[in-house]
Amino acid sequence: MQLSELSFGSWITFGNQIDDGISRDLMVTAYDAGINFFDNAEVYADGRSEQIMGKIIKQLGWSRDTYIISSKAFFGAGGKLPTQKGLNRKHLVEACNDALRRLQVEYLDLYFCHRPDKNTPIEETVYTMHNLIQQGKILYWGTSEWSGVEIMEAHRVAAANHLIGPTMEQPQYNMLHRDKVEVEYHDIYRTLGLGTTIWSPLASGILTGKYSKGISKDFRLNLEELNWLKEKNVVEDKLRKADEIVALAHDLGCTSAQLSLAWCLKNPNVSTVILGASKPVQLAENLKCQSISPLLTEEVMQKIESILQNKPSLPPF
Repeated sequence: MQLSELSFGSWITFGNQIDDGISRDLMVTAYDAGINFFDNAEVYADGRSEQIMGKIIKQLGWSRDTYIISSKAFFGAGGKLPTQKGLNRKHLVEACNDALRRLQVEYLDLYFCHRPDKNTPIEETVYTMHNLIQQGKILYWGTSEWSGVEIMEAHRVAAANHLIGPTMEQPQYNMLHRDKVEVEYHDIYRTLGLGTTIWSPLASGILTGKYSKGISKDFRLNLEELNWLKEKNVVEDKLRKADEIVALAHDLGCTSAQLSLAWCLKNPNVSTVILGASKPVQLAENLKCQSISPLLTEEVMQKIESILQNKPSLPPF
């Protein structure tokens, strides 16, 4: 299945940070620009994100064969009971049905296991995802932030039992976070094939340079649910590198966001880069990253590496 190289994700903006009118404008801006993949999850705004996205798509009347929509299951939609989360058969089936209802669609194109579940046998998860495909509720299933070993184990179980295994992974990938995509999955691309729908291509906004002078009260990294990202990313070394990327982008005649997104697209193992935005003008500006790809010559890529100093090394075998 062919995804647009840029896609749009609602994450915590829909139903949380912006009103429904802006959400609609963002969806229209993305769709009119050729984006065909829209990413969501049960946990985003405790299910409200999916409700809003589903309502907008229904209002716009898009033909179902013109867009791809996803959901993810693991964290639940706000419930705290042990039966309301995880990758066990009960939750996966109920979460899928709930996502279909909230998004107002008959099937999900992509369905992700949002995190690995140490409490559920991998056999149970693989069987359940296979059965959801057989029932016509999902077309493809995949993983998000699983290790290479965990993905290979799912493929082993699928192959041994003639089941449909995972075909895509949604990892974090950006200039400051590279190892999993560039090294850990290297052999999986080569031996099994793996689509990647990468999230946080701007490192939670760090690569735009907007956090260089500190975090103001209205920045989203101040949200309680994003404290873990703030602790990992708002650190001196990463802020310094981001400032240098901003300067390089200025020299190239583009924004640091556009440069960072184009850098992600240059990786042949990246299937689609998920964009997030809270304003249509911001989304439209970032969509221009495709036009600056020719600027990423070997010389420019070497300049970027000299700034980042974090190029992962592949194992010698």
